[in-house]
Amino acid sequence: MSRIGKRPIEVPKGVTVTINGQEVAVRGPKGEMKLTLVDDVAVEQGADGINVTPRNDSQRARGMWGLSRTLVNNLVVGVTQGFTETLEINGVGYRAALQGKNLQLSLGFSHEVLYAIPEGIEVKVAKPTEIAISGIDKQKVGQVAAEIRSYREPEPYKGKGVKYAGEFIFRKEGKKK
Repeated sequence: MSRIGKRPIEVPKGVTVTINGQEVAVRGPKGEMKLTLVDDVAVEQGADGINVTPRNDSQRARGMWGLSRTLVNNLVVGVTQGFTETLEINGVGYRAALQGKNLQLSLGFSHEVLYAIPEGIEVKVAKPTEIAISGIDKQKVGQVAAEIRSYREPEPYKGKGVKYAGEFIFRKEGKKK
């Protein structure tokens, strides 16, 4: 039994949920999102919130149960609060700046890296070494953060590179004489 799947999803005030077959549409103060669930799970709206249940007792249906519940919950959280991911840049001369619809990164290459910010994502550069990525779609926010981090991942000797806020970088000892 899925412990995550059993819990109903609470719908806060100001959020409307429309269920049409396997399609779930959620509208809230920050925007609107849609999701089409797999056929192995059933979704219905009750008095206690949105309930996701498996249609049969197959292994796939039980596996999709918790996943589907989490995806629907991410829709509700996204349209009410949104999601934010923070990146930190470490290294001498490494910095970030916004340039219109692009993020300009100086990461020790011979050229500047320009990252085109996708639609629905908001990027803020409070300090030259800190990037805040926010949006209503958790998958898209995480994907943008991963793509920016992939330009210069943190290295284990000095820790230079782009890392998630709070990420622990395993440090290695340098060469000995």
